[in-house]
Amino acid sequence: MKKNLKTFSYAKYGYLFSIPFVAAFLIFSLYPTIYTAILGFTDCKGLGNTDWHLLSGDIWANFRKIFRNGMFVTSLKNTFVIWIINFIPQMTIALVLTAWFTSHSFDIKGKGFFKVVFYMPNIITAATVAMLFYSLFSYPKGPINDLLKDVGIFQTNYDFHTDKVVSKLVVAFIQFWMWYGNTMIVLISGVLGISPDIYEAAQIDGANGVQTFFRITLPNLKTVLLYTLVTSLVGGLNMYDIPKLYLDGGPDNATLTTSVFIYKKAFSGTYLYNQAAAASMIMFIIISVLSGLLFYIMRDKDEARENKERRAAKKAAKLEARRTQ
Repeated sequence: MKKNLKTFSYAKYGYLFSIPFVAAFLIFSLYPTIYTAILGFTDCKGLGNTDWHLLSGDIWANFRKIFRNGMFVTSLKNTFVIWIINFIPQMTIALVLTAWFTSHSFDIKGKGFFKVVFYMPNIITAATVAMLFYSLFSYPKGPINDLLKDVGIFQTNYDFHTDKVVSKLVVAFIQFWMWYGNTMIVLISGVLGISPDIYEAAQIDGANGVQTFFRITLPNLKTVLLYTLVTSLVGGLNMYDIPKLYLDGGPDNATLTTSVFIYKKAFSGTYLYNQAAAASMIMFIIISVLSGLLFYIMRDKDEARENKERRAAKKAAKLEARRTQ
């Protein structure tokens, strides 16, 4: 006589373990996002104001004020310029170092040491890095000024903190210097997940290092590259700590980013929470659209074509079934 063995399900424990994340996401992420979106349609302003109301009539007034605000337009341009200036060398250097560390043609001694050195800037706090570079470019006395005078490039000390181009480049360099190591580690992890058999087959076929990298490594890194692109986009367009701590958006708003603009709108002067919330939602929409565009561009076209053909075949089968009924 067979016994009915009671099957034990572990699924419920998975739900239990996910509760802390779900609770934290709802309280600290979803709720603030929804609350901020609502504030953008209200008259909420002033420190400690709890008596605010939804706008009657023109509910888009705060958003129009933000688009007409010259400082917001400037901050948006600065954000994109600084992000592009640091993102291009960041990805380039990270890819070069990834190819170097994962090369199958020659072995490099001390790989672990170099990885730690390249990644180390990422673990230093933003406040420390901002103060470090502020001191390096300080005026009238500072290490950079002294070095340039010693080699004969400058005859007198130069105030870098009043130069808009230099300040913007310094902020972009700091962002690059802090994050290229992290991008490198992520890409190396992606390369290590590629089957070694593919590289062995390429080596047998006589492919050199450059051909192997561009024909095998990069195509198989598409998903990891998409992750780094999206995270860099989100982080770059939310740039706050370095521009704020380095020169507080100066000189003459040259390093003013949208996050610094939003902070100043909300927590200084007249405390315009409604306009700060509207600016936040505008940036949320911009980042979402650009992220979706990246997903579309980096999609697997062959897989998308197969899915399209599969849907078309199912649709044709349904039409055929209806005709035969």
